[in-house]
Amino acid sequence: MKMKNRYLLGLDVGSSSVKASLVSVDSGKCVATAFFPESEAPIMAVKAGWAEQDPQMWWDNAKLAVRKIMAEAGAAPDDVKAIGISYQMHGLVCVDKQLNVLRPAIIWCDSRAVPYGERAFRDLGAEQCLSHLLNSPGNFTAAKLAWVKENEPETYAKIHKIMLPGDYIAMRLSGTANTTVSGLSEGMFWDFKNNRVADFLMRYYGFDDSLIADIVPTFSVQSEVSSEAAAEMGLKAGTPITYRGGDQPNNALSLNVLNPGEIAATAGTSGVVYGVLGEVNYDKQSRVNTFAHVNHTAGQTRLGVLLCINGTGILNAWVHRNITPDVSYAAMNDLAATVPIGSEGVTIIPFGNGAERVLENKETGCSISGLNFNKHSKAHLVRAAQEGIVFSFCYGMEIMQQMGMDIRKIHAGKANMFLSPLFRNTLAGVSGATIELYDTDGSVGAAKGAGIGAGIYKDHGEAFATLDKLEVIEPDAHNHAAYQAAYTHWKEMLNKTL
Repeated sequence: MKMKNRYLLGLDVGSSSVKASLVSVDSGKCVATAFFPESEAPIMAVKAGWAEQDPQMWWDNAKLAVRKIMAEAGAAPDDVKAIGISYQMHGLVCVDKQLNVLRPAIIWCDSRAVPYGERAFRDLGAEQCLSHLLNSPGNFTAAKLAWVKENEPETYAKIHKIMLPGDYIAMRLSGTANTTVSGLSEGMFWDFKNNRVADFLMRYYGFDDSLIADIVPTFSVQSEVSSEAAAEMGLKAGTPITYRGGDQPNNALSLNVLNPGEIAATAGTSGVVYGVLGEVNYDKQSRVNTFAHVNHTAGQTRLGVLLCINGTGILNAWVHRNITPDVSYAAMNDLAATVPIGSEGVTIIPFGNGAERVLENKETGCSISGLNFNKHSKAHLVRAAQEGIVFSFCYGMEIMQQMGMDIRKIHAGKANMFLSPLFRNTLAGVSGATIELYDTDGSVGAAKGAGIGAGIYKDHGEAFATLDKLEVIEPDAHNHAAYQAAYTHWKEMLNKTL
C-alpha cells in the first residue's frame, strides 16, 4: 500500500513577493516552490519617505503561490500537516472589530515615524528604553502606530487590533488575531526586564492595552485554517498554523542558528549579520538591534542581535557596472584575486547607501583612499570594494562581541556576495570564524518551523538534519597577520572619515 504524502507548508511574506514552499516531512526536502508576483510587488509612496502596501495583495499572492505548489506537487489538501509563516519585519497592519483592514500597511522601509521614536527615546530616556526594550523605539511598529494616532485620528479610533504582516496572514488563514513575543519585540512592544508588554511605552504613546492581540508561543498550535480560507487556498479546514517568525529571525532558523554564539549572515543589496545572545544585553549606543529570537522563552533567553549594513552588494554591483562592465561577476572575482590581501593600500569605505545605524546613523558616503595612479588598477578597486564590505561586517561584529557574543561560526546561504571566494575567505580570515554555506531559504525554514511547532519533529536537530551543507570555509591561519593588518588599516581610514 502506497504511503500517504505528508507535507509542511511555508509562506514567506516579503515586500517584493510572497513565496510558498512545500517540504516533505519524510525526506526533509523541498518538493515545490513558487512566488508571486513574478515581477516585484508595488510599494506605494504617497510622500517622500513613505512606503505602504495593501495587505490584501499579500493574501492574493499567497493564494496564487500555494495553489501553484499544491498543483505542482500533486498534493491533496489533507497532505499538508502544518503551516509556518515568515514575514517582512516592523510593519503595521490595523484592523477593525470585523478584522477588516483600515488602511494600507506601513512597511519596514517607511521612515515617517522616525521623529516619534526619537521623541520617545528622548522623553523616556536612553536607560529606560535600552534596559527594557533593548533598543531605541526608533522607526519600529510602535512609532508607526503613534504616527497614525496623531495624523489619522478617525482611523485610529476604529482600530481593534494591530498586527505585523505575519500576524495578518495568520489571521486571514484562521480568522483569529494573535501575535508572538518575538513579533512584539520587533515592534518595540515587549519589556524584557519585566517579561510583559511594555506598559511604559504604551502609556507614553497613549495606546490602549486592548490593541495588542493575544500572545501565542512561536512554536505551537497558534490557530487553525478556517473553512473560508481553506476554500480560497485549496487547503483543508483545521490544518494547524504552528510557527511564525520575522524574516531575519526566520532566516537564522532556516540556517539552524538557534544557540548563543551562532551567526546567520546574508549579503545581498544590503547585508545582515544576525547573532544569538544567551543573556539580556544591549548596545548602549544602539548601533545594533536586539529582538526576541524565535526560540526565546521566559525560561530560556535567546535574543537575536541584528546588524544591518546598507552598503554591501549594492557597492559590489556598482563596481561591476562601472569598473568591470564587460565581464561576469565570476570573472570580476578572479580579477580581484590577482591582487594581494589589503589591495596594496587601496581602501574603500562602503557606506554609500544612506545613513548607517552601525555608525550611529551617520551618512558618511562611500570613499576611496590610497589610490596611486602609477601602481593601482581596476583589479585593486574590485578587491578593495569586497574587502571594505567584509571589514564593515567585522566592524559590526565587534560590537556584538562587546555585548558578550562569542562568534566562532557563521552560517549563510550560498548566494549573493557569498558566491565570491574572495569575500568568503576574507570574512573567515578577519573574523577567525568558520563559514558554513547552505542551500535553504525563508519559506523552507518556515515550513521546518511549522514541523517543530506541530510536534512532527521532536526538535530543531531533527528538523534540520537534512539541511544541505554545501561548503565549509576555515580561517586561513597562514595569512592571518595580513588580514588583520588590512582590517586595522581600514579602521584607521574609517576613523578619519568619521
